[in-house]
Amino acid sequence: MPDYQPSQKTTIIPLIRCFLITLLLTLVSASPATAAETPDVMLAKVYRQHEDVTQFWVSEKLDGVRALWDGKQLISRGGKIFAAPEWFIRNFPDKPLDGELWMGRGRYEDVVSVVRRQIPHDGWRSVKFMVFDLPAQGCAFSERVKAMRRLVKTPYLDVIEQFRVNSNKALMDKLDDIAGQGGEGLMLHRQNAIYHCGRSDDLLKLKPFEDAEAVVIGYKPGKGKNTGLMGAIKVRMENGKEFYIGSGFTRQKRKNPPPVGSLATYRYQGFTDSGIPRFAVFIRERNE
Repeated sequence: MPDYQPSQKTTIIPLIRCFLITLLLTLVSASPATAAETPDVMLAKVYRQHEDVTQFWVSEKLDGVRALWDGKQLISRGGKIFAAPEWFIRNFPDKPLDGELWMGRGRYEDVVSVVRRQIPHDGWRSVKFMVFDLPAQGCAFSERVKAMRRLVKTPYLDVIEQFRVNSNKALMDKLDDIAGQGGEGLMLHRQNAIYHCGRSDDLLKLKPFEDAEAVVIGYKPGKGKNTGLMGAIKVRMENGKEFYIGSGFTRQKRKNPPPVGSLATYRYQGFTDSGIPRFAVFIRERNE
């Protein structure tokens, strides 16, 4: 089956849009105020039940946009400087903070629509920067928790609650409670771990389902009711394995699929013998 290629009729408007967006981004990127070095941040692995949960601090996993405060500005994981208004970052500390720009449970798309704009605007009044770590403090996470609790809060800066559980059952009960309220899951920070960049067993994520991200590298054409539309996206995992994701898309998303090179978030249920995610379902394009 040849890869899906949209027809000229269905792509002329997206191509024009793409050209205009590319031109805009080129002009914007020429300004030193919109780009920075890509920050080194700590990334989570998936929690497995053999872990001793008493060695971790636990917090809610917020479905927002990851951001690093470097003491002067908010920077995305990709190195873009967020155009946060001066009143938003007023009285933020002059030390690095790792956290999430957040508007509430289930409001990821709302957050993205606010923070992706390249000029300050009043939409930021609904956003909070929720701090979950202090990257520059070379001490164990338990000590960093104490330091975070001493941070001066502002109307737009707060600290994510860190708490303890005494068993795997208590952890799973808490997960059920958070998920039942519309939350995304839990994060576990190893109590004696020093902050370091890259994916680590010292930071774990726990959700009601497993999810991951992969790079979009192509398409497969649709059939039946999806004839003339995208049928599936072809993606590449971090380990180089490639596969297709064909479910979880709205009709509108099939008309305008995630562009090649973008990150697609998907959920799945374990792996096949060849290491391919089972029953992969598209969740969203990570477009912040």
